[in-house]
Amino acid sequence: MNLHANRPPVLYIFSGLPGTGKTTLSQLLARRLNAAYVRIDTVEQALRDLCALEVEGEGYDLAYRVAADNLRLGMSVVADSCNPIGLTRNAWEQVAADSGAGHVNIEVVCSDKLEHRRRIETRAPTVTGLRLPTWEDVLNREYHPWSKERVVIDTSGRSADECLKNLMSHLVKISA
Repeated sequence: MNLHANRPPVLYIFSGLPGTGKTTLSQLLARRLNAAYVRIDTVEQALRDLCALEVEGEGYDLAYRVAADNLRLGMSVVADSCNPIGLTRNAWEQVAADSGAGHVNIEVVCSDKLEHRRRIETRAPTVTGLRLPTWEDVLNREYHPWSKERVVIDTSGRSADECLKNLMSHLVKISA
């Protein structure tokens, strides 16, 4: 389904704490829309592995450039990151604006704390070498409340397919 036929590309900017289902949902969306996919965990781990860097903002900076390249080619991009603060949220939006693309902010949450904790404590890494956060890390992570319009998807008690269907219904309304 191409929501944006004959329209400029769109940057789908995901955000949310680890373990909420961001990666699962963003990958499903990228597949559904045949969009480019940029994952901060992959970029940051590659910088650690290849450049022996203690990664701070470099991963985001590199991801912004990769996303911009694809947007300028006319391809929509799904950006998968915690995107925890206004600085990164604004930067993603600037990437879209500078590339002549639209953007949609998407926050993924898991409102059931027990389910969220179980996910954190039982998941396996999908990026080689990536150290996953503990539940304590998630509780202590800096994550600012949103002050901008966004689509919020609560993954608690719902399958990935149900969440994608919910997200797609929001995106269809936005693109109409």
